[in-house]
Amino acid sequence: MKKETALLPKASGNSAEMIIVMDSAQWRGQLGDLVRATFQAEIGTLPRQEPMFKINRVDPRKMNNVLKSVRNLIFVMTLDSKTPSSKTLKSYFTKSSIDRIRSNDNLFLYTAADEFARGQSVMYLFGKDEATLYNNITKSQGQLQTHFNQVENKRLYSGLYKANEMTGFTKVLEDEHQCSMRIPFGYRMVLGEPGFVWFRQINDESDKDIFITYKDYISESAFKQENIIQFRDSVAQNQLFEDPDNENSYIKTETAVPYIPVVSKEISFNNKFGVETRGLWKTNNLSMGGPFIGFSVVDEELNRLYYIEGFLYSPGKPQREFMRELEVILNTFKVSSEFSTTK
Repeated sequence: MKKETALLPKASGNSAEMIIVMDSAQWRGQLGDLVRATFQAEIGTLPRQEPMFKINRVDPRKMNNVLKSVRNLIFVMTLDSKTPSSKTLKSYFTKSSIDRIRSNDNLFLYTAADEFARGQSVMYLFGKDEATLYNNITKSQGQLQTHFNQVENKRLYSGLYKANEMTGFTKVLEDEHQCSMRIPFGYRMVLGEPGFVWFRQINDESDKDIFITYKDYISESAFKQENIIQFRDSVAQNQLFEDPDNENSYIKTETAVPYIPVVSKEISFNNKFGVETRGLWKTNNLSMGGPFIGFSVVDEELNRLYYIEGFLYSPGKPQREFMRELEVILNTFKVSSEFSTTK
């Protein structure tokens, strides 16, 4: 850690919370509507409506050292606004920066880490006028959301693995299933057999579950959503039950809720081709349900298709951050070629 960073206060606030520093008139107008639509976009694959981030707007003239130390901070400024608040915002920019903003319509975004506090992420959104900034944000909403989601995931990763890690589980995965995943402290192995392993953490607020399953990789059609769902459900019907003594309580994919469809997309999963699938699950007897996130990826050396998933049961509770935890854990997954050299 740099000496100057070590002297900064620690960033404050909860996960996915941010402060928007912006002129009040612009906040009430189209630009403010767009900023809210970007950072408060609904997460569409949860049982209840939840925004991607919780945001609060602060007048630039009321910024103090406490507010400046929040974990996620966004400054929004346009040169055409002449209000006292906008003048305060401009003071965060150098003259050369303002000259560049005025002459380059494509320049609208700057991010910085640890600017006012340790562990902080700061974003500046700016333009020569409102219309220019509005257009740039509109074209880049996904990029702006991804930036803060990745920042939050990195923070969570650091926190999850500060505590004792279940290294014995990692060894079981490597030796018996030819794959690897970092399982945080507090999870237990429910079941482990050829082709399937299930980890679980239950507490007062949530029941968080992770399973890994695999089969021979035959063709690219395995990555089609309908085939992913079919594979998932065929495994869950035999392995995942609310009550193991009730064969009708098996878990299956919820596909009958039109406003919360199963969504799949191609991604780069740790530099390999993969497919991310999100949606809802339910027990066949309708006694339980919740959200899930899964990844499909191939171990080319073993010619094996892995499907890894995190699913959650937490009725009546906000579920965004629980799902973030499961996503972070799943992203530690490695196929055999990625860990065999470190043994």
